Amino acid sequence: MSGEDAVVPNRPAPKVNPAELPQWLIEEDDDFFVFDKPGWLVCHPSKDGPWSSLVGAVREWKGLTTLHLVSRLDRETSGIILIAKHAAAASLSQTAMERRWVSKTYYAILKGELREPVQVDQSLGPDETSKVVVKTAVRVGPGTSPAATFFEPALVRSGYTLARVSPHTGRKHQIRAHALWLGHPVIGDKLYGGDDSLYLEFVEQGWTERLGQNLEMERQALHAARLDFRAPLFQRIFRAPLAPDMRAFILSKMGVTAAELDAVLAV
Repeated sequence: MSGEDAVVPNRPAPKVNPAELPQWLIEEDDDFFVFDKPGWLVCHPSKDGPWSSLVGAVREWKGLTTLHLVSRLDRETSGIILIAKHAAAASLSQTAMERRWVSKTYYAILKGELREPVQVDQSLGPDETSKVVVKTAVRVGPGTSPAATFFEPALVRSGYTLARVSPHTGRKHQIRAHALWLGHPVIGDKLYGGDDSLYLEFVEQGWTERLGQNLEMERQALHAARLDFRAPLFQRIFRAPLAPDMRAFILSKMGVTAAELDAVLAV
């Protein structure tokens, strides 16, 4: 678990309600579970018990001892999580990931109006200027890795952008750090949506009025919408509908109708 995911300010980690798991389950077969993870839950088992993580909760729910997490998301990123039921399925899907036979599509609500598609090819490494040790930044030199992200505006309205985002590499916090570099940080992002004081305030105090004024959403508006496997022996497409809190933000703050939004999401 990343340091950021491990932070639970002044309160116990939230627990999964077993009744909710069937609602999050998108698809199940002999090889995989596909879940639509909410934006408050960690993927990996944690010290707070099995019901504090998605994998732990699924193990308890299904009475399984071993599961293999194929895809993973930060705590506050919602959307598709692929869990393999056995080692053979895990190997097949993880090999596809490693060989880049998988395309990923996210939706992000960005601050400001991004008018044209843009490809960001900027290396990433630890942010050496930040007080937050888990923070990543665009920089050059030792300790950095190449990173590429494509941002495509899907809706631009009222000072916000709903963007389709396709990461071509898999660096830590890649989309969020590249969005900040573009000058269009992800709405609700405590780590990349402002200065370090916002994240540190959240760690110490939890959600505050100042955070609400600066960030506008209680979690980062980033959603994993599609996983497209195009491996020689594994060809599958998995989809998750836009998270309800992101949908509500778009309808209330961007001034679009439900029909307009649905037309964009259908592309």
